[in-house]
Amino acid sequence: MKYLRIFILFLAGCMLLNGCSLKKQLKKADLRYENGEYYAAVGKYKRLQGRLKGKKNRTLKGEVNYKMGICYFKLSDYTRAQKAFLTAQKMKCTEDDMYLYLGKSQLAIGKFKDAKTNFNLYLARVPDSREAREGLESTTMVALMNKGFTRFTIEEMKEFNSRSGSSCVAQFAGDDNTVVFTSNRSNNLNKKKVKINDVNGKPDNDMYISKKNKSGKWEKPATLEGSINTADDEGIATFGNEGREILFTICSPDREAGQIFKSQRNGTEWTDPTEVKLFDDSTITVGHPALSRDGNRLYFASDCNRGFGGKDLWVVEKLDNGWGIPENLGEDINTEGDEMFPYELNDTTLYFASNGHIGLGGLDLYVAIKDTAGKWQVSNLLAPVNSSWDDFGITFNSDGSEGFFSSNRNQRKQDDKIYHFHYPPLSYDIAGIITDENGEAIGEATVMIVGDNGDIVKTRARKDGSYKIILKTEAVNYVMGASKRGYLNSSYKFNTKGVQGSKTWEHSFVLASVTKSVKMDNIFYEFGKWTLTPESENGLQGLVKILTDNPNITIELSSHTDMVGTDVVNDELSQKRAQSVVDYLIKAGIDKDRLTAVGYGKRRPVVVSADQAKKYRFLKEGDELTPEFVEKLTAEQQEICNTLNRRTEFKVLKTTYKLY
Repeated sequence: MKYLRIFILFLAGCMLLNGCSLKKQLKKADLRYENGEYYAAVGKYKRLQGRLKGKKNRTLKGEVNYKMGICYFKLSDYTRAQKAFLTAQKMKCTEDDMYLYLGKSQLAIGKFKDAKTNFNLYLARVPDSREAREGLESTTMVALMNKGFTRFTIEEMKEFNSRSGSSCVAQFAGDDNTVVFTSNRSNNLNKKKVKINDVNGKPDNDMYISKKNKSGKWEKPATLEGSINTADDEGIATFGNEGREILFTICSPDREAGQIFKSQRNGTEWTDPTEVKLFDDSTITVGHPALSRDGNRLYFASDCNRGFGGKDLWVVEKLDNGWGIPENLGEDINTEGDEMFPYELNDTTLYFASNGHIGLGGLDLYVAIKDTAGKWQVSNLLAPVNSSWDDFGITFNSDGSEGFFSSNRNQRKQDDKIYHFHYPPLSYDIAGIITDENGEAIGEATVMIVGDNGDIVKTRARKDGSYKIILKTEAVNYVMGASKRGYLNSSYKFNTKGVQGSKTWEHSFVLASVTKSVKMDNIFYEFGKWTLTPESENGLQGLVKILTDNPNITIELSSHTDMVGTDVVNDELSQKRAQSVVDYLIKAGIDKDRLTAVGYGKRRPVVVSADQAKKYRFLKEGDELTPEFVEKLTAEQQEICNTLNRRTEFKVLKTTYKLY
């Protein structure tokens, strides 16, 4: 009994020590978590999780998995984040924002139905959350956004990338042939001992420079000259003063928060960095500096508690003796989520990355355009620039036609890579061919186009009947016309409103002859009657358009039958059919004095055209499809000839109606 009591006391002591050890390990993990050292924290939580067994540790296990989920989310490992959150959910974790982060993780990995459920669960708890509302909208919009229009074409910049991470290109002011970017690749500064960053689990970043050589190729990146790169984490730069000044972020374990520093070019190297003081409170994180092109404004990201939540974008004006008071860019741009990596293209156009606006998942790139009222209008850049992964750090060259951005898309270890994009200028034009009713080209016809913006362009078609007109890249209503002596005019209306991207409109004009009878296609009657069928509507409207485009002509509208039936019956039927068409035209608003209905029965058989002879090999150009000719053919060939003879035509009688 004595030994049994000793054993029980020993066991109790071990359990007590184990409990104390658990609490001690949890406290260490929580400290890393609270300091934003997510990589270090998640490692400690993972080791703790294996020891949290049994029902009594159920609540603690839920809390640990919730914090692991937050860590993985911050590390952009959305698959592991989802797994940790689902475990926390199973352990009855009661943290409200777990549903928000779970929904955002599921959105990023394409589980839209599950994401929708969790955004709704969060909104039930926090109804005013803009971040959750926009996440919910993203679940229904993401398919359309992936298919959405974008003028960007992209390619990976293998010249800059390595097996490690590379991101955030900055171009020298006015110099498109020199870039600086951030990378955690091994170099002569850190190759002896690679230090893993406790925040993201990757080596600390340094800045690298690359230049284009005379052949237009980017040279192998080298570490930036001078004393900028140290054992700390440096990167995300912007240049001012015509490339003689650089501002960049430094994160160091010796400081409570990341800060912005600047350095001046001294000959071929950069001077020792000095801090750019923007807030009096040194615990406020600032980073991702972006100077306006004139150098008078500095945009940056900060977790200052005067924002809207997460990291916000701020701007500060340059003064003679430093910088003014930072101003938050407001709720049009900033959300409860993170807004980072600003870039000003001009004083009304700002690009940035966010995970709080409607997007495809992870960080997406957005453009904000300031309207005349001073309000920012924010738009997602869509695919292929954006993906379900993190897309950020966009920058443009001097004329805004191309540039770089960063993404960890399709990277198993979430390493960032640099991509090049091209943003081709818009181009609008309209082109086509001008032919007669038989498809023969009408060369050197006149084409005229008039826009409601005041533009008038007149050109002549080529000898092959083709034409092309360059248009302005703006929203315009256009009216076009094609004409040539001996032919009737033809018009066409179109507009360039709502067009996103370069486009060529196509329209071919068919000009009817003034001197020949013109067969009207797609005019149909009920069998043995003169009633027009609904299928005739397009053909009839085409005739209305011809008469409207040519208000000074009068026409004879004629109907023809085949050889079947008596002359009296065919004459009466064809007359009534011609009159049916005339009645339609009058009802459509055409002056009755311009129209004459004639029924020719079978008295005017078709004379075979070159086009018809090509189509029907048993016919020759010039053959007249009289009853005598048709009766000598096979039954099948006779039916073809009867079909050709059954037709409705018009012929111009006068071209001076109400002209004088």
